[in-house]
Amino acid sequence: MSLKPYHYVRFTWLRKVDLRRVAEELERRFEVEQRSLPSSETEFSLFKDEREGLKVKADTLAAFLYPMKAVLYQREASPFTARDLELRRLVLQLYPRSRPTPLPWSFSSEPKFEIAQKG
Repeated sequence: MSLKPYHYVRFTWLRKVDLRRVAEELERRFEVEQRSLPSSETEFSLFKDEREGLKVKADTLAAFLYPMKAVLYQREASPFTARDLELRRLVLQLYPRSRPTPLPWSFSSEPKFEIAQKG
């Protein structure tokens, strides 16, 4: 199988993830960095309050976490380690939806990935 870098976007629909609580929980096991996207006072945006986020890194897998969206990704294709699988599991638990809306469009499916051999 020709492995490609993993990239998968997940969502919540009506609830926001408490990023402060998530950061406290995840920083015990992963590298966690606070992120803030630029904004201005005169800006008109439906997502202006969604600018704060986290970058969470395991071994080969990282994630950008925002209140209603998460992006799991790899820079280079590599089999998942145990820590990568744990980060993936936690993100999929926090962000249970594979599309941004309950309406029937923007479907996405999880890409294939390999798991590193122990030993």
